[in-house]
Amino acid sequence: MKNSLLFILLIFIASCNSNKSDNKENNIEKLNQQSSDTLTKHLKPFKSELPTIGLLMYNGVLQSEIIATSDVFAKPTENGEQLFNVITIAETQNPITTEEGIKILPDYTFENCPKLTALFVPSAYDMYSQVHNNNIVNFIKEKNQETDYTVSNCGGAQLIGKAGIADGHKIVTWIGGGTQLQKDYPNLKVQNDSLITYIKDGKFLSSNGNLASYISALELVEIMTDSTHRKFVESYLYLDRLQNWK
Repeated sequence: MKNSLLFILLIFIASCNSNKSDNKENNIEKLNQQSSDTLTKHLKPFKSELPTIGLLMYNGVLQSEIIATSDVFAKPTENGEQLFNVITIAETQNPITTEEGIKILPDYTFENCPKLTALFVPSAYDMYSQVHNNNIVNFIKEKNQETDYTVSNCGGAQLIGKAGIADGHKIVTWIGGGTQLQKDYPNLKVQNDSLITYIKDGKFLSSNGNLASYISALELVEIMTDSTHRKFVESYLYLDRLQNWK
């Protein structure tokens, strides 16, 4: 009788432990699922049928010029529809360290970059390394052959000048940089950067850079969609609050 009671007790304990183990595994699975959902639910898949916006990156890039473009083009329609693929591109797969110290892992390299509808060329405070990097210059040349639009922000205009792709076109650079840009690349029609923040000439768009990069991005998103979507993006970004914060 004692042996029977002991046997029943052991079965009961084993059953409890088994249930605890099952519950633990279920809880872990639920946590993993929740974690996965949190990490992935906002990721936008690459859709080959959508226009692709490429953001060129390199060490020392001004992160505001990357963020501005992604801010604008990654916004969906009012109905939540994805309109663009927004990708980052660098020479290698290594993380890019911005001027401000933030590290960004590029989506693509020069070797595997998909076809682009628009290429945004940002700037750094010192453009010497980029202008003398033939891989970057050649990448811009090659991609310009397939893009509908090529955009430069701030000192990115120097890379456009070096690539020779916008000769004969109007362009603007950072405030105070126009005189040197015209001297270095006399075939460009450099505009007065103290008066002009943004300009479009054919497929080439340019702006002063930093937060002015939002202007070139918003102008292009309106060209590629319509004024209604632009206004929606501006409201999404609270730009009215930024303009009237006092």
